[in-house]
Amino acid sequence: MNTPSTEERLHRWRLVLGAAEKSDGTGCALSADELRLDAALSALYDAQGFGGQGGGKRSADLSASSPNVTRWLGDIRQFFPKSIVQVMQKDAMERLNLKRLLLEPEMLETVEPDIHLVGTLLSLNSVIPEKTKATARLVVRRVVEELERRLASPLRQAITGSLNRSARNRRPRHNEIDWHRTIRANLKHYQPEYRTIVPETRIGFGRKTAALRDIILCVDQSGSMAGSIVYSGVMAAVMASLRAVRTSLVFFDTAVVDMTEKLADPVDVLFGAQLGGGTDIHRAVTYCQSLIARPAETIFVLISDLIEGGNKEQLYQRVASIAASGVNMITLLALDDSGAPCFDHEVAGTFTSLGVPSFTCTPDLFPDLMANAIQRRDISQWAATQGIKVERGEKPATKK
Repeated sequence: MNTPSTEERLHRWRLVLGAAEKSDGTGCALSADELRLDAALSALYDAQGFGGQGGGKRSADLSASSPNVTRWLGDIRQFFPKSIVQVMQKDAMERLNLKRLLLEPEMLETVEPDIHLVGTLLSLNSVIPEKTKATARLVVRRVVEELERRLASPLRQAITGSLNRSARNRRPRHNEIDWHRTIRANLKHYQPEYRTIVPETRIGFGRKTAALRDIILCVDQSGSMAGSIVYSGVMAAVMASLRAVRTSLVFFDTAVVDMTEKLADPVDVLFGAQLGGGTDIHRAVTYCQSLIARPAETIFVLISDLIEGGNKEQLYQRVASIAASGVNMITLLALDDSGAPCFDHEVAGTFTSLGVPSFTCTPDLFPDLMANAIQRRDISQWAATQGIKVERGEKPATKK
């Protein structure tokens, strides 16, 4: 790695400090490109922001009606890698309240699509004008297709592989024997004098049925769950394409919306979400319980921050009854990769004590989680091997 020269270090400090010329203590002048980069940083992170209220030579007008916003978006894409551009766009939305800019199709065509932008668009879904909706769908589709390229193959392989293992026939008829796996399983019984293997253990191909598992994803639509909604919609659409599992997707706030019929197109699923509002987890869990026809073959994944607006005691009783019925129920406090979420620790710990492990999960780990759930392995133990903290708590006292 090349060590930067003193002049290069001064230039970097000059850009970090962002002070007016000759008053920053570095004593170095910036090139034309560096001045553009400095202006792009100043527009976002200096006190005057895009509105130009702070005075000084950098108080250019970058209001919503100004073409300078479009130029700023172009500048940051020129000077910074894609990952940094996405961070700066997210900061602009939060610090400078630029959500209104996304209502203009010309502006949407300029931004760098990412999952945070999709979450913002979903939160604005009800106010997006007709002239912008087509562009918004194109932006969302680009992000969805990128997520599918990254996640679909690992998820399909994990689910089909685990189903094949769980369905493998240990007492096969002759025409059902999987000779390759049978030979490998019996190599220890090789008889050198006869140059053959004694097939003490016979392994057959699994007997295929229409659906070997039922998978229910129940997703909280509160504002903090935007990233989880995007990932859940994509994951559910991928699983719905597998004939070996029957997938249901449910969104909820104080009402419950079954999105299963829209799973053929994850973009339709995401635009069916209504971010924000209250939360009634008990109502959503009750609805999902009505979908359970084969408890022992059902995996129920509740994705929520567990900040319940309804009756917690009724929620605990409902969750306990679902777990006791044989359903493999798991709570994900977030299905996202944006860091530690805010959630109700008491409810999460109580769920775990009821036999429903509660923890956060990144999208990259979700396929492995589903594979372990299909094989009925200990999910808390799996989480520990992945360095994931499972929330702990006390089981609620039962009323006499």
